[in-house]
Amino acid sequence: MEPILRLLGYEFAQNALAAGVVIALVCGIVSWFVVARNMSFAVHALSELGFTGAAAAVYLGVSTIAGLLVGTFASAILIGILGVRARERDTVVGVIMAFGLGLGVLFLTLYPRYATQAFAILFGTITGVSQTDVLLLVGVGILTLAALAVVYRPLMFATVDADVAAARGVPVRVLGVLFLLIMAAAVAEAVQVVGVLLILTLLITPGATAERISASPGRAIVISVGVALLCVVGGILLSLAFNLPVSVFVTGLSFACYIAARSVLGPLAFGARRAKISNARLV
Repeated sequence: MEPILRLLGYEFAQNALAAGVVIALVCGIVSWFVVARNMSFAVHALSELGFTGAAAAVYLGVSTIAGLLVGTFASAILIGILGVRARERDTVVGVIMAFGLGLGVLFLTLYPRYATQAFAILFGTITGVSQTDVLLLVGVGILTLAALAVVYRPLMFATVDADVAAARGVPVRVLGVLFLLIMAAAVAEAVQVVGVLLILTLLITPGATAERISASPGRAIVISVGVALLCVVGGILLSLAFNLPVSVFVTGLSFACYIAARSVLGPLAFGARRAKISNARLV
């Protein structure tokens, strides 16, 4: 424990924890909507195309974070415009992702030197973030959560029952595009922790875990945030203690939480809900 406390005195560890908390808050909230709206494949596509944007940024000599944001937002807009219907969304996502990955390979091939910055995005570099990076993450996080707060009620309605929401005049298509942009911002943040290759662990697992524990959307979102915080902060601390990549521990903790929710917490929660219903019937 003493080595960890000593390491926490260094600026890089403090920056990593600050960035991790911001990322966990954003991803924990967005994760529930991702799972409820069946958009796991879209998360994967946004992360892959974010890497394409980062590769383009390396080739052009600009910030990889800026390239990552441009890549994720551009792909989110394309998916939102082309994948209007839910049944054709996966096809559209696959087509766009394949094209984007081809561009990413092209940019890396054209780059004359070894693209260290772009490849770092594949695995995450949270222990290497600076104070400037933390401030950027905080800014993106605030904008993301503010946008989600503005569309929260209609988005929740459209998520629970899209057909009824459309019949009531809710702009379901516009909300779909806006949520894809919110997802893009969350992906760009989460990449800092686990990288493109493991992005699913922060934008799917917390929401999937919470869904197993609670049927209430509000309570499930709170649980999802708690799971994300546990996995990210715990992963960073374990990484400092054992000098291994953060992504190893974040993914391990996420998987453990999901298995616990399926095997123990989920059945207990289901039993509690069933007992509550039975008591209400008796009354």
